[in-house]
Parts: sequence; C-alpha cells; structure tokens
Amino acid sequence: MTSDPVETQLTVHDPDGPVVAPGHSYESITEKIGAIVITLRTPRHWWIGAGIAFLVVNMLMTAIAWLFWRGVGIWGVNVPIAWGFAIVNFVWWIGIGHAGTLISAILLLLKQDWRTSINRFAEAMTLFAVACAGMFPVLHLGRPQVFFWLFPYPNTMGLWPQPRSPLLWDVFAVSTYGTVSLIFWYIGLIPDVASLRDRAPQMWKKRVFGILALGWRGSARHWFRYEIAYLLLAGLATPLVVSVHTVVSFDFAVSMVPGWHTTIFPPYFVAGAIYSGFAMTLTLAIPLRKFYHLEDFITMRHLQNMGKVMLATGMIVAYGYSMEAFFAYYSSDKFELFMFKNRTTGPYGPFYGLLILFNILIPQLLWSKRVRSSIPALFIMSLVVNTGMWLERFVIVITSLHRDFMPSAWGMYYPTKWDIMTYIGTLGFFSFAFYLFVRLLPAISMFEMRDLIDKKAGKQVVH
Repeated sequence: MTSDPVETQLTVHDPDGPVVAPGHSYESITEKIGAIVITLRTPRHWWIGAGIAFLVVNMLMTAIAWLFWRGVGIWGVNVPIAWGFAIVNFVWWIGIGHAGTLISAILLLLKQDWRTSINRFAEAMTLFAVACAGMFPVLHLGRPQVFFWLFPYPNTMGLWPQPRSPLLWDVFAVSTYGTVSLIFWYIGLIPDVASLRDRAPQMWKKRVFGILALGWRGSARHWFRYEIAYLLLAGLATPLVVSVHTVVSFDFAVSMVPGWHTTIFPPYFVAGAIYSGFAMTLTLAIPLRKFYHLEDFITMRHLQNMGKVMLATGMIVAYGYSMEAFFAYYSSDKFELFMFKNRTTGPYGPFYGLLILFNILIPQLLWSKRVRSSIPALFIMSLVVNTGMWLERFVIVITSLHRDFMPSAWGMYYPTKWDIMTYIGTLGFFSFAFYLFVRLLPAISMFEMRDLIDKKAGKQVVH
C-alpha cells in the first residue's frame, strides 16, 4: 500500500450493519477525512466551542495560580477528610482514559473491525484525560514544585521515595500508561500524516506533516515494520488497561478505612473505568459525526456497539455495588455495617441514591434496541453515566472518610469555589485539547478505513 492507493469501491455489506457506509473509495475516504485538517475552512462552531473551552482553561490557570500562592488550604479538605475533590477527580479522569486503550489495543488484538472509526479520537481522549488526571495528585501534594521527589533520581541527600506508598504506585502506573498510550497513538498517526504531507496545499503544512511522518514513504519495508511495532504496542498496552486502575484502586483497598478495605475494588474499579470511558467516547463521537458530517464513517453500528459495552460494564458495576452491601452485612463488622448505612442514609445519602439512579437504573434502558438506535437517547445516556460515575467516586472517597472509627473525629466535607473551579477548569482543558486535535490531525484513521474496504470486499490486504 502507498500513501495514494488506487480507487476501490466498497460493495459488501456487513450483516450487523456497515462499518463504513457503502459507496466510498480510497480517494473519497482520504479526501473527506483529510480535508478537515488541510483544506476545509475552520467552521464557526469550532471557533465558538474552542473559545468557550479556552475561557474555562483560564479559570483553571487562575485556580492553580491561587493554589500555588496560598496552598491547599483554599480547598475544602480538612480533618478527617484529607482527600477531597482532588482525589475524586483524579480517579474519575483516569477512568475516562481507559476506553481509548481498550478500543485501540484489545479490540485490535480481537480483530474487531468496528473499532476503526473511533480508535483515533478515543486514543487522543485517553491522552487528554490522563493529562487532566495527572494534575490532581501533583496539586494535592501541598508542595507541587517538588513533585520530582516522587521519582527515584540520584541525589546527594540520599532521599528516596517510599515504595510502600500508594502515591508512588500511582506515579509509576499513570506515567507508564500515559507514555505507552502516547507512543501507541503517535505510531498509528504516521501513515495518515504522510498522506496529509503529500496532499497539503501550503508548503508550511507539508513541512510540518513531513517532520511528523518521520520519513514515511509507504514502502513494503515500512508497512512490515509498522505492523510489527503496532501489534507489539497493542500487546503491551492491553495489560495496562487492567493494571492502571487496579493500582489506583489499591490507594483505597490497602487501607483499613471502612468501605475501602475490600478485595472487590480492583475489578470493580476497572469495570467502572471502562463504563465511564465508553460513555465519554459516545459524548465526543456524536457531536463529532454531526458537526463534521462523518455519519458515513461513525455509523449507527459503532454507536450501538458502544451502548452494548456500556450496558455490559454497567452490569458489572451493579454487581460491585451489590457485593459492597453483601460484604458489609455478611462480615458482621460493626464498622463496615455502619459505613454502609451511613453511605445510604447519612448526610451524603442523596448522592448515593443519585449514583444508583444514574449508573444502574437509567442505563437499563439500553436493553431496548430502540434506545440504542436513538442518537439523542445515547448522548443523554452518556452524560448520565459520566455524572453517575463522578458521583460514585465522590461517595467512595467522602463517605468513608467523614465518619470512620472515632465519633470524636467525625466531620463534613464542603467543596470551596476553588475546588469547583479546578474541576471545571480541567473539563475546559480536556475540551480545548480535543478541539485542537480535531482541527490539526485526522480524527479518524484514514489508512485503516481504506484497509477495511479491501477486507469487506474480500481482497487480501498486502502491505
């Protein structure tokens, strides 16, 4: 395959629905997706959305600047709730980043063709979510300017990190996850930026894409090495889907705090991460296909499959909730039993009721094919699930801390405006980064879509 392959029409339909709409050729795929980056004028909706997101990013920078000036006392954290919005949002953002790696790596190894239209922007979503997540532990340190002390770098003072600290585990797990995800995403981009290099009308764009393409010419040797590297990275990234959020769950599970000290947390957290990650993928995919007229590539089959994955992982999350209740009652531990009663009927009881409604009850509508086939319903469902998963993290962190073993140490947690501004600011950062990505790089993998045409037409793809 070269960067400008011959035209081939898609004539075979998938029995479960097309992965790409019929009638597209190599040329039309490259032109339609590549035009968004190299020839299409920046649409008005992009300027409006990116402008709003940039204003919210300024809110984040203001909150961080004030935090550096005054310290973490500006947040609502206190004794005994030393973990507040920072850890809640850290776990939530890490969870959102899971769908990109799952779609790219695991579905690639399982040879699921429907991943092709969504894997590129899902991988980008992973990178931006990990960047948002990484902010919170650093800001939560109290002295974020010396965050590098967490790494075992050589120093004359003989200062080494504490290997028994879950904070250190998070540093290595999240940094490894982010690094592998970045390399995996960039390797997948190389053939497409080479196509943009060859088609860009302006010389400066040719040079920029030429640098990013790393000398790619589409030769057989290039394709051979590319496919080996891509497959190896997929195999390397697959265990990270399980390991990263498992390590994050150990932040809670290795403690003796009632409600945290449980073996169900690792699989429960991983399922919840995939649940919220696919919800965010739907939240991004539906406007993307609408505003850039990509309905031929992000078809109803993709949206329905993501709805099915949400339904399956949502049932696992529901099982986790039921096991938490079962452990509390079956253990005969008075502290665990009090924790669960306080979680459901205490001061934060309404939040627990909302998370059950958003994460368990409303998503049961996905059993209906009519709901899975309705784009507005899927979009609303994705927002509901993301809200519910944030509430889950809030309930896990706050309700276990605010009333633990000693009534004399009980307290309440109330987020301040700086907590809220920091959280909303990361939403703006995530949105602004995604707007830039869609405008500057192909949001859908062009070469994989072209390969898909050959596969569906019954032709052997030889690179």
